[in-house]
Amino acid sequence: MSLAPTLTRIPYHLAIIMDGNGRWAKARGLPRLAGHRAGTENLRRTLKACVRHGIKILTIYAFSTENWGRPAEEVRGLMSILEQVIERELKELHEQGVRIRHVGRVEGISPRLLKKIEKAVELTKHNDTIILNVAFNYGGRQEIIDAVKRILQEAVPPDQVDDALLGQYLYTAGQPDPDLIVRTSGEMRVSNFLIWQGAYAELYVTPTYWPDFDESELQKALDHYAARERRFGLTAEQMKRLAGQGK
Repeated sequence: MSLAPTLTRIPYHLAIIMDGNGRWAKARGLPRLAGHRAGTENLRRTLKACVRHGIKILTIYAFSTENWGRPAEEVRGLMSILEQVIERELKELHEQGVRIRHVGRVEGISPRLLKKIEKAVELTKHNDTIILNVAFNYGGRQEIIDAVKRILQEAVPPDQVDDALLGQYLYTAGQPDPDLIVRTSGEMRVSNFLIWQGAYAELYVTPTYWPDFDESELQKALDHYAARERRFGLTAEQMKRLAGQGK
């Protein structure tokens, strides 16, 4: 993807690692799945807040390729929750102009769930209020491997392979890279999330568990982002000249 700087105080593309559902539930004496359900409820609120702030793309880390290794009961519960969310929320999301995109692999997803995901993507494909990228069955390393495999399969000449071309083969093809990546629950790692696209993203980590990440917490993240000086490997003077050219 292009590394052209986004010279704005509001991120055009916000990505969130929604972490801490299980710990949120444990702190309340609830089963882990109760935390995941609370997390899906919070997604609705966060999505609406993003629209109010003028954010145009929201990417959420919903289920990683590594999450299949969790206890079978929890995995089954997560699949069931996702099905329920699609059935319950799709009509309203469509009416609100949300475009849903699946970011990840389809291999391993049950045919029934995959059909519902495809229906959501197809129904909302012309919406333009905000794009909601759902990183489901997603892994950053696997994404790059899949991109390289496709490039090799299409016999692209080596001298044509660059940042822009590889970006066209990623799951997020056609979209700008994230400006800001937020991680809830305080863990200081990106956990195989958007490792290519996030190369120059600003990072914000909060100890708040995802179910408690409300609009005031989102505002803190946006304020933190607005105070950052984004350089993209350039000097401050070069960035000032770029800002002047953009006026």
